[in-house]
Amino acid sequence: QVRLVESGGGPVQAGGSLVLACRVSGYNFRECDVGWFRQSPGKEREMVSSFNLEGGETTTYTESVKDRFAISKDNVTRTLFLLMNSLETEDTAVYYCAAAQWCYGLTRGTPYLGQGTQVTVSS
Repeated sequence: QVRLVESGGGPVQAGGSLVLACRVSGYNFRECDVGWFRQSPGKEREMVSSFNLEGGETTTYTESVKDRFAISKDNVTRTLFLLMNSLETEDTAVYYCAAAQWCYGLTRGTPYLGQGTQVTVSS
């Protein structure tokens, strides 16, 4: 059974930083795609960042977080991280850890998601 458990969200002032963590179990964490989605009220869920393992390891970021966020992972502890710097009020959302349903491609099929962690950025 795939299980993803996020931690690290909370309130922060604009310009501040947070680190999200996600422990993953029951999944081929080392060889399959994992990443982060977020959703804020009234908006569709969007993919924030991901590790893409098909054909090699690459990372992707949505345009609005490039140069501010950094994704990383520890294959030994099966933990995924998202370092968020220079946070903006527009980053306020529930952040979800995700694992690809079919190993490659977080947007193929229905990804496994964690329960979510709230990030609230105030001005």
